[in-house]
Amino acid sequence: MLKANVLIYFLILILKVSILNAQYDNYGGYDSLQNSGNIPIGLLTDQNTEQMNIVFDHAIEVANLELGLAMSSLKAEVNYGDAYHSYGKLCRMLETGIAGVFGPSSRHTAVHLMSICDAMDIPHIYSYMSEYAEGFNLHPHPVDISKALYSLITAFEWSRFIFLYESAEYLSILNELNSLFGMNGPIVTVLRYDMQLNGNYKPVLRRVRKSIDNRIVVVGSTETVPEFLNQAQQVGIINEDYSYIIGNLDFHAFDLEEYKYSEANITSLRMFSPEKMAVKELMQKMGYNNDPDDFRNGSCPITVEMALTYDAVQLFAETLKNLPVKPVSQNCSQRTESVRDDGSSFKNYMRTLRLKERLLTGPIYFEGNVRKGYHLDVIELQPSGIIKVGTWEEERGYRPERLAPTNSQFDNIDNSLANKTFIVLLSVSNKPYASLVESYKQLEGNSQYEGYGVDLIKELADKLGFNFTFKNGGNDYGSYNKTSNESTGMLREIMHGYADLAVTDLTITSEREEAIDFSIPFMNLGIAILYLKPQKATPELFTFMDPFSEEVWWFLGLSFLAVSLSFFILGRLSPSEWDNPYPCIEEPEELENQFTIGNSIWFTTGALLQQGSEIGPKALSTRTVASFWWFFTLIVVSSYTANLAAFLTIEKPQSLINSVDDLAENKDGVVYGAKRTGSTRNFFLTSEDERYVKMNKFMTEHPEHLTETNQEGVDRVKTSTHYAFLMESTSIEYNTKRECNLKKIGDALDEKGYGIAMRKNWPHRDKFNNALLELQEQGVLEKMKNKWWNEVGSGICATKEDAPDATPLAMDNLEGVFFVLLVGSCCALLYGVISWVLFIIKKARHFKVPVKDALKEEFHFLIDFNNYVRVLKNSESIYSRSRQSSMSVGSIRQELQTAFH
Repeated sequence: MLKANVLIYFLILILKVSILNAQYDNYGGYDSLQNSGNIPIGLLTDQNTEQMNIVFDHAIEVANLELGLAMSSLKAEVNYGDAYHSYGKLCRMLETGIAGVFGPSSRHTAVHLMSICDAMDIPHIYSYMSEYAEGFNLHPHPVDISKALYSLITAFEWSRFIFLYESAEYLSILNELNSLFGMNGPIVTVLRYDMQLNGNYKPVLRRVRKSIDNRIVVVGSTETVPEFLNQAQQVGIINEDYSYIIGNLDFHAFDLEEYKYSEANITSLRMFSPEKMAVKELMQKMGYNNDPDDFRNGSCPITVEMALTYDAVQLFAETLKNLPVKPVSQNCSQRTESVRDDGSSFKNYMRTLRLKERLLTGPIYFEGNVRKGYHLDVIELQPSGIIKVGTWEEERGYRPERLAPTNSQFDNIDNSLANKTFIVLLSVSNKPYASLVESYKQLEGNSQYEGYGVDLIKELADKLGFNFTFKNGGNDYGSYNKTSNESTGMLREIMHGYADLAVTDLTITSEREEAIDFSIPFMNLGIAILYLKPQKATPELFTFMDPFSEEVWWFLGLSFLAVSLSFFILGRLSPSEWDNPYPCIEEPEELENQFTIGNSIWFTTGALLQQGSEIGPKALSTRTVASFWWFFTLIVVSSYTANLAAFLTIEKPQSLINSVDDLAENKDGVVYGAKRTGSTRNFFLTSEDERYVKMNKFMTEHPEHLTETNQEGVDRVKTSTHYAFLMESTSIEYNTKRECNLKKIGDALDEKGYGIAMRKNWPHRDKFNNALLELQEQGVLEKMKNKWWNEVGSGICATKEDAPDATPLAMDNLEGVFFVLLVGSCCALLYGVISWVLFIIKKARHFKVPVKDALKEEFHFLIDFNNYVRVLKNSESIYSRSRQSSMSVGSIRQELQTAFH
């Protein structure tokens, strides 16, 4: 009964503390805010809470500084779509007295809270698209978005298109579009892309792919449009054949890196430019610091909801400056009696304002309840990122602002390259640089080749105006012998004038430049190691011990023994632990102690394994130790179970080699090789680094590990667990995108580049260099590399983030619970010793014997660890020789068991 009461009291105490902490953490102390003279405004967030809190606080800081106000924030996080939870948070804010409420994002929740705020006459401001003009909404109305889409469709002269929408709430945009187009508008095919409501849009997207229409308007939420684009790319409808208009104002915040080079025409709208000073300041507050790595060209991590919340605070502050209010406490359960007197005047005045300063999304004014005054940037996704190509305003419509196209052709006054035809060597088949086109038709001439090198020559021909003829130069790139002035392979073809250019993965080296010239590098790379991906390790015999470090296991064992010893000692010290072995006998002659060494260890073991035991502590000291031990085992066992699950579910792959040093030492019998001829082999032949000299010696002594082509080396790596291949990092990157069991090991061993080979002192070299520089500056080279490395034939291997490693829990993680156990056990031992001494003193006085003699006798009995039976009537005992020795056995037993109490 006592244990049950203690447990119930403990649980109630924890619950109260948790509630108080939660309230304090969420609201920051309401009473202090109410008494501080500040004007609190509330923010309810249900997604992106951390970022929204930063935006909200920064907006209040700016408004207070500019207008001399004293606004403060009350922030609370609610569950998305949970109107009941949000209602409780809002009512807590209203009881404190707030001037206005912002958020949350969920439409369902916001509508519910709006009704409460309207009943209280509290301004409620939200930031999502809605066709219903209620409350204060700074988001553009669906009718205005329809007008912007109408302007773009008209300017692009689309005669037919597909309208893809997420849900019924976006049909208002379609209705307004139909009204604007009238009877003679374009042919529109309407499809709902989230038809199955499970996030799988591919069935609808396949219908789009089979349709004759390739112009698409997409309207949907910020949560679904990024996944829509991802699945559209997977289906194959984001390419040069398709044009998109994305009717989502958060397009600039999406991760668009993989669509930049798709050649699809993707146009969208945004409400603000990331170049605005106020936007940059907000981004710094959010921790981006204008670092190019944090956001790519033209993109911006600030969503429309964040920007509109910022602007809403400025609008609210401007109203507060002109029409001060004093927030009062309001009760949700007594709405009719706690309506704010000045609430209606405040809301009506806010709708009459025209604000232009300190805003992110442009000027604000209202026509009825609909926000006006803004203009939209028309943006387009290009290889360089998001580019502004125009603006849209309600009065003036769409105005294109594209830069005038630059003329990339050179002014060849002497027409030195016009109508010239060059013979270009390719290495076929050497993907992705050059290969034969797979076709059922018989192809001839240049049309039979494709690849990065083919596209590069075509781009240069477009710029410089020359003609070209491709020729297969084989896999021998060639070498040059200075002594005999002889060369082989492609180098020989160039030197003797049999070909003008060579385009493949031909590395620029000093040896080759003695025989031929190269253009500037069109691709940079280095030698790297190709090897199999780490394989799953074989489970060890004692894998079950992995969740804890060795140190924790040692401390756990010592704790187990220490607690068992504590039970043994306290059991002998505590009178309550000495029981009558024969309950039927009212006056027993002896008492037994249940906490023997074996029983103590058994009780501790049962608690640790959470199985319990038949032994139950009776004394307060033993119960204290038991309580702390139970708490300790609860934490330890829970931590062990959780970490064990991680160790069992997370694979721990192991690789035989992890660096070039492992390879040089032939760790675990791994051998290696390279292409027999070429720059990679020459690198090791000429290197003076000790590691590379050692590796060169190995390859020289084991020519069977060298290959004729890179592909042969790749195939050998795939079929052997003890073979690594040395090749250029770009080729490794290409192969690892298509061979899911391959991986690059370590960093590049050197730095070099691929160049276009040409005859020595060729007169057109400078023109080619200038053209290559221009292609590089325009992003064409990067675009082509992305096409042949990441798009064509890629996508086979699913890209996923590496799972975090499961690490054993160390003492740093568990030292707190060990400390609690130590303190509890020490307190119990101290209490047990003091109780034992007091008991002996009281007993000595009762029997009228010297305390010193009593202590001596009791101590001798205490340390007699082999004796677990206490004889009550012992003629040798000091108590038997006292004048009180004639008392009954029953009274003696009662005295022993209750003296302390």
